[in-house]
Amino acid sequence: MEQEHTMNPMEENKLPTTLNVLTILTFIGCAIGLITSVSTFFSGEKNIAKMEEAYNKMDPNTPQFVKDMVSPEKIELMKLMEANKYPMLIFGLLGVALCLMGALQMRKRKMQGYYLWLIGEILPFITAGIFVGFGMYSGFMGIFGIVVLIIMVLLYTMQRKHLTN
Repeated sequence: MEQEHTMNPMEENKLPTTLNVLTILTFIGCAIGLITSVSTFFSGEKNIAKMEEAYNKMDPNTPQFVKDMVSPEKIELMKLMEANKYPMLIFGLLGVALCLMGALQMRKRKMQGYYLWLIGEILPFITAGIFVGFGMYSGFMGIFGIVVLIIMVLLYTMQRKHLTN
C-alpha cells in the first residue's frame, strides 16, 4: 500500500525559523532604535555636560581605553549630534519605521520588505556620517554597530529565497 504524503497548508505557509528569528530581532532593534533616537534628542545637552565633567575630573592614571571614551573628540561628536538633533531624530525615526514595515512585510514573505528594511538599516548610518562625521564609527560601539549591520544584511540576504514579489 502506497501512502501519499500531503503537506498541511499551515506548514506550507509557515515562516522559516531563521526569517522568523531575524524579524523578531528586528522588532527588538526597532524598539531600541526608537528609544535611542528619542532619548538622544531630549538629553543631548545634559549628556554633553556629563561628558565634559567626566573629562575634567579624569585622573591622569586612568586607563587609555577610558580616556579614549571620554575625549575632546568624543565631546565634539556629541556637540555635532546636538547641533543636528532634528535631522538625526527625523532620519532615525524614519529608519525605525522602514525597518519595522520591512520586517512586517517579510513576515508576509514579500520581497519589498527586504528592500524597505535594508534602506531603514543603512539610512541612519549614512545620515549620522553626513551630519556628524564618519569618525563616530571609530570606537568600539561604532565598530560593533557596523559589524551587527553587516551580519544582519548577510543573514537577511540569505533568506531572500523565502520571499516573493
